[in-house]
Amino acid sequence: MSIKTLKDVSISSKTVLIRVDYNVPYDREMNIVDSTRITYTLPTINYCLERKCKIIIVSHMGRPKGKVSPRMSLKPITAFLSGVLNREVQFIETPIGETLKKQITSMKNGDIFLLENIRFYPEEEKNDDEFAKQLASLADIYVNDAFAAAHNAHASICAVTRYAKESCAGFLLVKEIEYFENAMAGARRPLCAIIGGAKVSTKLRAILNILPKVDSIIIGGGMAFTFLKSMGYDTGKSIMEEDLLEAAATTIALARQHNTELLLPIDIVAVKELSNDAAMTIVRVDEIPEDQMGIDIGPETIKLFSNKIKEAETVIFNGPMGVFEIPNFAKGTNAISEAIAQSNCFSIVGGGDSITAIHTAGVEDKISYISTGGGAFLRLLEGKILPAVAALDQPVTI
Repeated sequence: MSIKTLKDVSISSKTVLIRVDYNVPYDREMNIVDSTRITYTLPTINYCLERKCKIIIVSHMGRPKGKVSPRMSLKPITAFLSGVLNREVQFIETPIGETLKKQITSMKNGDIFLLENIRFYPEEEKNDDEFAKQLASLADIYVNDAFAAAHNAHASICAVTRYAKESCAGFLLVKEIEYFENAMAGARRPLCAIIGGAKVSTKLRAILNILPKVDSIIIGGGMAFTFLKSMGYDTGKSIMEEDLLEAAATTIALARQHNTELLLPIDIVAVKELSNDAAMTIVRVDEIPEDQMGIDIGPETIKLFSNKIKEAETVIFNGPMGVFEIPNFAKGTNAISEAIAQSNCFSIVGGGDSITAIHTAGVEDKISYISTGGGAFLRLLEGKILPAVAALDQPVTI
């Protein structure tokens, strides 16, 4: 990665605009449930504080579609951020306009502003140039530290770099990309990828991209049934994408061509209805009843997958093995999370569901690196350049 980083820029006593991703979950009382995405940005913020910068933090929350939504306000983050930084963070309710510009002129070195949800403005997701100009005019230097949003071509991520006096990547953005590159290009072998989730359609490009680059690939979750169906198995009422059967069969053939071992479930947990109280049966994949659906991997599959993980030196995990958000159907995903934690491999976990699974299993301290990104991590798996990274290489058009 050759993009300019924060250490390549002279920032002392300057005003910096830092784009972060503080899209964190709240409970009903608007308390932060998981602060990981906030704490991961602290090295960048503290680096700027040590150099006596004036800091303006930009983030989004949820998908308000350009409208103000109190449930998606960033205001609850102000108190938390003030606490972890041990200094007052001022919340700015109206981040665009002359009022803010006047407030910025009165900022002192070390002051921090947190702007309200930038997605309350429809121009943000439109990657609007005029909107981006207004953002860029707020500071001397633009810093992107929002890996989890780096796959979005939005104004505060992409267009802003065309008008900022100087742009660079923050420490989190750099760290995320470097960990991923090390896991893929510089991996200790064997390299095993675990891909789960409900649909093949959301992960097919990623699977096809990594297929020649890994030694083995484990496919679980609902998407496994499309692969099983393409092999001639009856999958009952299990989730299955009919229009991707040919693509699944082609993927299996490509795995053979590349000498990549592709592992699919050999037994599954089946139910008649998607309920935590539903009666569960364990069946082989060639014996799925026509009136039942697969909702988790079975014990033999757990053994098969876990043994493959134990053989690996590097593991990439993206996507659950079943409907893990329902407690009784989480055994397979938890078991795979534990197998990764118990191995001696270098492990990197990305994607919201996978991260939740790691935390649910209580093994987060045994994972080499937990990414903050879902869509961005998947984009890297697809072999794509992130829009945020591409934008940092664009020429300035002030």
